[in-house]
Amino acid sequence: MSTPQQPDTTMPLVAHLTELRTRLLRCVVSILVIFASLFYFAQDIYALVSAPLRAYLPEGATMIATGVASPFLTPFKLTMVVSLFLSMPVILQQIWGFIAPGLYKHEKRIAIPLLISSVILFYAGMAFAYFVVFPIMFGFFASVTPQGVEMMTDIGQYLDFVLTLFFAFGVAFEIPIATFLLVWMGIVDVATLRKSRPYVVVGCFFVGMVLTPPDIFSQTLLAIPMWFLFEVGVLFGGIIQKEREAKAAEESESDTNNDDQTPSVQS
Repeated sequence: MSTPQQPDTTMPLVAHLTELRTRLLRCVVSILVIFASLFYFAQDIYALVSAPLRAYLPEGATMIATGVASPFLTPFKLTMVVSLFLSMPVILQQIWGFIAPGLYKHEKRIAIPLLISSVILFYAGMAFAYFVVFPIMFGFFASVTPQGVEMMTDIGQYLDFVLTLFFAFGVAFEIPIATFLLVWMGIVDVATLRKSRPYVVVGCFFVGMVLTPPDIFSQTLLAIPMWFLFEVGVLFGGIIQKEREAKAAEESESDTNNDDQTPSVQS
């Protein structure tokens, strides 16, 4: 039976710390460079992010700033967060460069697609929240505004609200990666995940209830994609588990054939 290829030669602790510092500096520099490029457009970026809410404000109503420095700090904060999100490929690349020498060859083959998929899924979750969830949710809020109350949202509170939803949907869309890793690492098998499907469905709606505002629309719009993405993870986990079982069967058959072909020792 062939043994897996060993990781690269070990490095001294000081060399590891030096490399870690270098890669952290690269991550910080990438964030600052993107931030410097976007800061001039900070007001436009906030206008873009707030568009789903402003579309449902009553005629003549606007968003308000209750803090003295909110007109400056809120777009500033948003631009910094956007810079962090946009620099995520660079950050993951640096993380990969740091841990790759310690991985086996077969681990490297699976890690690269997982890193790329995780970035794409996180961005997809944010896009789903912006283009699908926000219009439905803000339309619902505007429709239930009590008579005599004018809907005028503070820009700082709105930013905190949408960033929470962006993060929630971005993390929720990582469920296929988490499910696949659980199967790949042997922590749980596909059969157990399939038996746990009713509990997963209930858990998805519970998470949707906790992470989203108290309306059935946003809860359902988070829970259903989470359930669907869980099924996708189970599907790919089943594929990798079948490949692993087939490989184990081939190795077992090969060992059996080698034992049968070994001549017996004559007394």
